[in-house]
Amino acid sequence: MRAAVLTTFGAPLTLQEIPDPVAGGGEVVVEVLATSVPPYAEEVFSGRRKYPLEPPVVPGPGGVGRVVSVGPDATRLRVGDLVWVDPTVRSRDDALTPDITLQGWSSRGEGGARLARHLHDGSFAELMRVPTENVHPLPAEASDDPARWSSVGVYLIPYGGLLAGGLEAGETLLVSGATGNLGSAAVATALAMGAGRVVTPGRNRAVLGLLADRFGPRVRPVELIGDEATDRAAMSAAAEGPIDMVIDLLPPSAPSPVVRTAAMTVREYGRVVLMGGVGMLGGDDLALPYPWIMRNSVTVRGQWMYPRSANTGMIRLIASRALDIGQERVRTFPLDAVNDAIGYAAAHGGPFDRTVLTPPVC
Repeated sequence: MRAAVLTTFGAPLTLQEIPDPVAGGGEVVVEVLATSVPPYAEEVFSGRRKYPLEPPVVPGPGGVGRVVSVGPDATRLRVGDLVWVDPTVRSRDDALTPDITLQGWSSRGEGGARLARHLHDGSFAELMRVPTENVHPLPAEASDDPARWSSVGVYLIPYGGLLAGGLEAGETLLVSGATGNLGSAAVATALAMGAGRVVTPGRNRAVLGLLADRFGPRVRPVELIGDEATDRAAMSAAAEGPIDMVIDLLPPSAPSPVVRTAAMTVREYGRVVLMGGVGMLGGDDLALPYPWIMRNSVTVRGQWMYPRSANTGMIRLIASRALDIGQERVRTFPLDAVNDAIGYAAAHGGPFDRTVLTPPVC
């Protein structure tokens, strides 16, 4: 099969012929129809984000495909099934604290690295080998536009944070980083889940207007000026009532005071979920006042990715039209234009912009 290979950090990906993967026990081989290229992919492949990939490697975080072969323990999957491939792979030998790798993308700790060496290659290829439990059937309608459906992976990340924070219908949510690629996905997902209001702070006036125009009065945009006290007051005023939950999805380049300003708008007994990248590339870490957390009974938790059950939940949200992906701007590239796709994704990383590789049918 053909695959795009990262031979070393800082070098362009190269298209190579490599052996077809073979499914073992507990595994499935999938023909890749569409796979998302994240806006920050160039930062990963250049080495600037310091992701623990081990070149040479076929990168790529999951995607949409068709089942080619299944292992002997699969009882419901069939060859030809249209599926979503979840890149979040968990070890099977510790149900309480499993090691995790994002297949073809990243990992956590030495256990995650060992898992990544076993399931080394991702979705920038014609075929990929994945664990059976990471393959999720899609509705037949997804076959009409698999490139658009590959955005499942973008929405799953904030969905995991909203589930972790226990967002309930009618509640008010503040999305820190709302004008970014993941932040805007969080806005759309929260509204699909029934949020009463979503406060969307940011500096990009055009994007704030886009969010308000697309989603209507349930979205409350706030243009930030950079002063903590003023910005916090403006966000609280926009909510027109208590803010039940804050989710942070800001990138590593964001300064920590921006996260703190947003987090400290949450009400007494409120929840703060941290999913962004602040501090990962150096700079000040997040500092929240101990007395404020304690005296207001605020819950602060981190969340990396999402539980396995979130895949089914997200597919249902999209299939039911509660979450509308029809208005997204999708640009597709063939596998042999992978480096063009990476450059395009970096330049088009705004809200509802999707860059997708569509490897040819084998």
